[in-house]
Amino acid sequence: MDAATAAERLAAVMAERADHRFKGLPPDAGGLTLAELAAQRRNLFTGGFTTPLLALSAERLQHNLGLMETYAARHGLAFAPHGKTSMAPQLFHRQIEHGAWGITLAVPHQVRVARQFGIQRVFLANELVEAAALRWVAAELAADPGFRFVCYVDSVRGVELMDAALRGAAARPMEVVVELGAGEGARTGVRTEADATAVADAVAGTDTLRLVGVAGYEAQVPQASPERVGAWLRRMIGIAVEFDKAGRFSGADEIVVSAGGSEWFDAVADAFADIPGLSLPVVKLLRSGAYVSHDDVHYSRLTPFNRVPEEGALEPAFRLWAQVISRPSPDQAFVNAGKRDAAYDLDLPVARTVRRDGAERPAAGIEVTALSDQHLWLRTGPEADVEVGDWIGFGLSHPCTSFDKWQLIPVAEADGTVVDYVRTFF
Repeated sequence: MDAATAAERLAAVMAERADHRFKGLPPDAGGLTLAELAAQRRNLFTGGFTTPLLALSAERLQHNLGLMETYAARHGLAFAPHGKTSMAPQLFHRQIEHGAWGITLAVPHQVRVARQFGIQRVFLANELVEAAALRWVAAELAADPGFRFVCYVDSVRGVELMDAALRGAAARPMEVVVELGAGEGARTGVRTEADATAVADAVAGTDTLRLVGVAGYEAQVPQASPERVGAWLRRMIGIAVEFDKAGRFSGADEIVVSAGGSEWFDAVADAFADIPGLSLPVVKLLRSGAYVSHDDVHYSRLTPFNRVPEEGALEPAFRLWAQVISRPSPDQAFVNAGKRDAAYDLDLPVARTVRRDGAERPAAGIEVTALSDQHLWLRTGPEADVEVGDWIGFGLSHPCTSFDKWQLIPVAEADGTVVDYVRTFF
């Protein structure tokens, strides 16, 4: 797909009209296109938006995009951020504009979204054995010589299923990488070097697949620590080296070695710096995705930038706004957001700020204790100054399950001016 077509399809997103599908939009915006609404530059707090309302900080979003671009370049890494975090093609393209090699995805539907909006390099960090999906990818590869698709394999049986689906359908071999599992009890991936070799041999026995590398996900290492993660990464690199010595990357133009979630990319950068010279150029592919919005609890606690503060710091870009609708007792309050609006699979939302009569102050003495479908339960201490009608801004944990609750997310500057809207496709 050419750049002009991709641009047209992105523009079509902003040609959608504001209506009942999109939570939090001003009721009087109905019928406006999203582009027209963005051009009005309404204020998040005075422009008619209703709660619950999830917003992204324009400044923090830009900071995070720039920081990871700089980090990857500094360490000689290619970067394919995981698109399943946001499933927002507008953000995919901003990531690519900030130097990303391509976009990582996890399941066929996500690849279809990416292709609809012109993403030309997709790394599927998962096995793909479904015949219909494989044939669709093969058709995309045949129709667009500029499209590159790489996916995991981790079993001889999986290779057999892929080969059977692609036989007669593949105009060019589908590129695959052997996935190394993180250990017993972890997720997908081969468990031993012998298993890896068997899978590589199975790939070599087909005309439909081409082995181009080795990959895995280091956060699944049991009792993950710098030492354990480093040891696992060296195992993965060792497999790539042995495969190269044995000529198993025959027909490839380059060798892909890939790892890197959002918790250990510093260890990945250190290990990948030590990859020895191989017979082909090496793509050292990092896949961290949560950085784009970061968060207020889980990744704020676990980000590698805490270990290497001299390299910078990500900033939490999400704020969930909800209104206090009930104050039944001095130590309790309820706001009108809940499980349908806030991620809660890792940590509960965190009250950050209270807004009343145009002024904001820290949310002192306010703690989220539980979530119902449409309510956050708040414990309010003696120092909490909260009354019905206040807006409270909450920080969230786990970007991946924050984005997927919202089809449309306003992007607001620090003063509340809404300058853009991000459309998600889950």
